[in-house]
Amino acid sequence: MQGGNTLEQLPATKESSLKALDDAREALGRIILGKDDQIELALSCLLARGHLLIEDLPGLGKTILAQSLARVLGLSYRRIQFTSDLLPADIVGVSIFRRESGEFEFQPGPIFSQLILADEVNRATPKAQSALLEAMEEYQVSVDGTTRRLPDPFFVIATQNPADQIGTFPLPESQLDRFLMRVEIGYPNEESERELIAGEDRRQMLKSIEPIAGPEMLTALQESVRQVHVSDALVNYIQALARHTRESADIEIGLSPRRAPMLLSRTTRVSIPTMCRPCSRQLRGTA
Repeated sequence: MQGGNTLEQLPATKESSLKALDDAREALGRIILGKDDQIELALSCLLARGHLLIEDLPGLGKTILAQSLARVLGLSYRRIQFTSDLLPADIVGVSIFRRESGEFEFQPGPIFSQLILADEVNRATPKAQSALLEAMEEYQVSVDGTTRRLPDPFFVIATQNPADQIGTFPLPESQLDRFLMRVEIGYPNEESERELIAGEDRRQMLKSIEPIAGPEMLTALQESVRQVHVSDALVNYIQALARHTRESADIEIGLSPRRAPMLLSRTTRVSIPTMCRPCSRQLRGTA
C-alpha cells in the first residue's frame, strides 16, 4: 500500500527531483495567487496518479491552473471543451479510410496527451462523458477493436459548473469514482485580487515560464510515492472510514473498494476526512 502526509515526505531518488517539485510549486504560486492549498492538492493528486475534479463558478482560474501545471511540469497539454453535441469520437479519435492505401488510418483524439483539461465536463451528455471512463481507469482507450495506450504520465483535470446552472448533466457515480480529489478554487483574497487587476496578465506570464520538470522526472516521483511507508493504524483508519460510509444512514452510497486504496495514495497535508469529501455524490450531503 502507499500513502503519506506531505510532499516533503516523498523518498526522493534524486534530490534534484524534489527541488524541481518545490520550484514548480513556487512557480505555480506566482501565477495562481493566494491558492497555495489548491496548488498543493493538484500536485499531490498528480503525484498519486489520481485525477482532479474542480467544481466552481466560471472565471475563478480553473483553466489557468491546468495550463500552468502542464507548462511548469513540461507536459503535453490538450483542452477538450465539453458541450451537449460532443461525441466520444471527438475525444478518443476516429479511424479514417484512406483511398490511396485502401486501409483505415487511426487519427488520435485529444485524449492522447499527458495532461487533459476536460473543461465543463458536466455540460456534455453521459454518452460523451463515458469516453473518459476507460482512459481514467486503465490509461488506455479502445477504438474499432484495438486498444491503444495513453501517454505516461496521464492526468485528467476536469472542471464542472454548479449542478443548478442551466445545461448541465450530473456526473454519474462511475465517473465521480474515478477522481481522487474534488476541490474548489474560490474567490481570491483582497490582496491577490488587487494584484490580478493591476498586475501582469496571468496568461502572458505563463508564456514566459520555462518548464521546471519533465515527464521522466514526474514519472520517477510518482513511482517514489508508492514507496512511502503506511502504518497499520492508518490502514485501519481508512478501512473504518470506508466501512462507515457504507453503513451510515446519512450516506446514500458508500466508498467503493476502488476509492479506499486511492485515499492512501494521497500525499497532502489535508486530513483524510477532508479528502473523503471530494468525488462521491454520496458524500455531498454530509460533508
